[in-house]
Amino acid sequence: MMRALVFALSLSLPLYAAQTPQIEKVATDLDFPWSVAFLPDGGFLVTERTGQLVHLSAQGGLLSRVQVELPNLFVAAQGGLLDIHLAADFAQTGKLFLSYACGKLQANSTCLASAIWSEQGLSTIRPIFHAQPDRQGAAHYGGRIALLPDNSLLLTLGDGFDYREQAQDKANHLGKIVRLTEDGKAPPDNPFFGQSGIAPELFTLGHRNVQGIVFDAVTQQVFSHEHGPRGGDELNLLQAGVNYGWPVATYGIDYTGARISPFTEYAGMQAPLYVWTPSIAPAGMAIYRGNLFEGWQGSILVSALAGKALHRLTMENGRVAAEEVLLKEQGSRFRDVRTGPDGAIYLLTDGPNGQLLRLTP
Repeated sequence: MMRALVFALSLSLPLYAAQTPQIEKVATDLDFPWSVAFLPDGGFLVTERTGQLVHLSAQGGLLSRVQVELPNLFVAAQGGLLDIHLAADFAQTGKLFLSYACGKLQANSTCLASAIWSEQGLSTIRPIFHAQPDRQGAAHYGGRIALLPDNSLLLTLGDGFDYREQAQDKANHLGKIVRLTEDGKAPPDNPFFGQSGIAPELFTLGHRNVQGIVFDAVTQQVFSHEHGPRGGDELNLLQAGVNYGWPVATYGIDYTGARISPFTEYAGMQAPLYVWTPSIAPAGMAIYRGNLFEGWQGSILVSALAGKALHRLTMENGRVAAEEVLLKEQGSRFRDVRTGPDGAIYLLTDGPNGQLLRLTP
């Protein structure tokens, strides 16, 4: 289960010459934007963590901003309306998925809902999954969604910050990634399905706070990244049923400076593909498969909050071969990154005056 590890600070120069992207502001005045989805007509849907869904035209004009009527939506600190992902048949049905924090300060969790989108807005909002158990506080929700070819969903779930040991307990959802049907059920081919004492939804375990996950249709691989504590942010290649180590094995230390674990690797637990120390606070993720940026095919794009940059990782033989740090001069916290249908790269900046940016060569 061990694999060779590469640290961010030890990398050589990028394999390809740096391209300085051109930056266009598509939309401004977004309230803590968290995720963006591309509509078939060229427009956008943007979630705002404070609970609104924003509909933008292809030119970035505001068409609507509505409060999403999600049951028990909990907006505080890191909690609120999180990811949006369109169903595979969205063009025909308008179906989409929303992740969000649900509950109240003393008892809350990560939830998933399906809904139908039309020009009149959202309808048929239906909660389909509630991660168990509820916990106190307002941090580490995970909340990113990836759609697999069989139309099952991967949903990332944080460890709740104060409950990190639970990431190793297979009976619950804390610090896990779950795989669900479009109705929020556990598919019978999940790795632990039918095993006594294990939550049937589990896909992987041993995570801290995964806020980036992507399925690459070309390689048929799933990658994720997660926040470490102080140092130890990770990039992982996900495989069903695998334990990714938190908090037994970590390259980070506690915020107090205390050691969390004596182990950076541990038998039976998968070491990360890549580690960032100091932390960059990775918050969004995409794999570039567009046709605008020459030499970027297959690059992993990571948006960083604390790092205030866009990171491009070049993959070679299943390993990270080089890293390029872009947009550092912008001084912005980047919440999400996506490759658009036009081949451009789209970024959301974090904060009460967030922006949707379009990058071209």
